[in-house]
Amino acid sequence: MNLIDLARGPALKIAVVVFFAGIVWRIVNVLLLKHRREWSEPRRGVGASLFGGLKAMGSRSWPHPEFIGRTGAGEVLGYSYHIGLFALVLLFAPHVTFFGGLFGVHWPALASSVVTVISVITLTLSLAILFRRLTHRVLRRLSNFDDYFSWFVVTLLLVTGLMATAHVGGPYPTVLGLHILSFDLLLIWYPFGKLMHAFYIFPTRGIDGYVLTRRGAPS
Repeated sequence: MNLIDLARGPALKIAVVVFFAGIVWRIVNVLLLKHRREWSEPRRGVGASLFGGLKAMGSRSWPHPEFIGRTGAGEVLGYSYHIGLFALVLLFAPHVTFFGGLFGVHWPALASSVVTVISVITLTLSLAILFRRLTHRVLRRLSNFDDYFSWFVVTLLLVTGLMATAHVGGPYPTVLGLHILSFDLLLIWYPFGKLMHAFYIFPTRGIDGYVLTRRGAPS
């Protein structure tokens, strides 16, 4: 068994099982947490509270105007980086074929030249994010192993993907195998690190907005 067969065979199967089992385990653990009983009298109805929750999902996805001067650059950097990742994962033709075979659904893909440009830009943004984390006094103090390893896993996937599309770094099957192995590593690490925020970010904002609206406070 060569590297690429290992990467897209047993390693991928194990990674997918760990990914889904880990996701379920994390979500079930959150649902089983003890929640304080709400004793206050509701100031708004269920419908209005639900609307407040939906509103909070959007309003809390961008800083308030008074904070834009301090955090705006970081917000733009983060959003641009995530948009780039989204495009690479879901709009690159080989990825569309992979997910189509996995889920039985296909969609249009971007041209390879466009994907290459997006890959270079996204990798540059990833390096900029690391530089900001290392040089920002507050971020540097707040960062731990999880932050850096999560960054490393995603960036490794970007680098090996660029190497595979550019046919550099060794024989194509070997580089492609490394790229798939880096994807396997991402799947395995995903449920146990801060990458899990993708599953938490909108539900938690929605719940906060619902609770605040129910209490009569602005969300």
